[in-house]
Amino acid sequence: MRDKEQVRLPPPDELVPQRSSGEQAVLYIRRLVFDGVLRPGDRVPQDDIAAALGVSRIPVREALLTLRHEGWVTVRPRRGTFIAAIDESVVRDHYELYGLLYGFAARRAAARRTPEQIARLHEQRRDLLSDPHPQAVWRHNRQFHNALMEMAASPRLGPLLRTMSGIIPGNFFELVPGSIDVELVGTATILRCLERGDGEGAAAAFAGMMSQQGDLVVDLFRSRGLFAAPGEAGADAAAG
Repeated sequence: MRDKEQVRLPPPDELVPQRSSGEQAVLYIRRLVFDGVLRPGDRVPQDDIAAALGVSRIPVREALLTLRHEGWVTVRPRRGTFIAAIDESVVRDHYELYGLLYGFAARRAAARRTPEQIARLHEQRRDLLSDPHPQAVWRHNRQFHNALMEMAASPRLGPLLRTMSGIIPGNFFELVPGSIDVELVGTATILRCLERGDGEGAAAAFAGMMSQQGDLVVDLFRSRGLFAAPGEAGADAAAG
């Protein structure tokens, strides 16, 4: 564990107005861990984070509650909040759950599709193919997923997905090597299945795509030294 005075926090990326202060703090702390500014075992410098974001400590405390539930930090009584070592299984479970939820949406979409909605998905995918820049891919991919969710017409899915905040602190397609290719191949298979009303095939394609994205994130986290050594994650949990 490093002394707090050795940690120099960078300024946050451009803040997103639609996000609350607590959500901004969650994203910023995740980015500090992702970039190696804060490492497993480091005390979370709450005052410095609040100052960097230009907020009070209240949103930072809210963020730490969220991050504790997600396994990013651990609380040690009378000592403070510390960065936890991340377990590889947490990452894989995260993307498997995404696959299950979007698979459910795909089944509903296949059963409730209209020709107009399928045409819209084709349009969204053409946009996705038209510009390989990560920012454009992120935007068009989000539109593709939103169109799918509208086709599924299942009100419970949106709130469930919103509770699953992303593991990657930023543009997924910019930060995760290989993710664009996986998404392009996966969405093509999903769209073909939806077009012919094959809900099970679309769900399986979603699960496979999310599993592959999870593998890429695991490789990325491993290369950055973010995973716990054997037994370390369990020790963190016990300490918290």
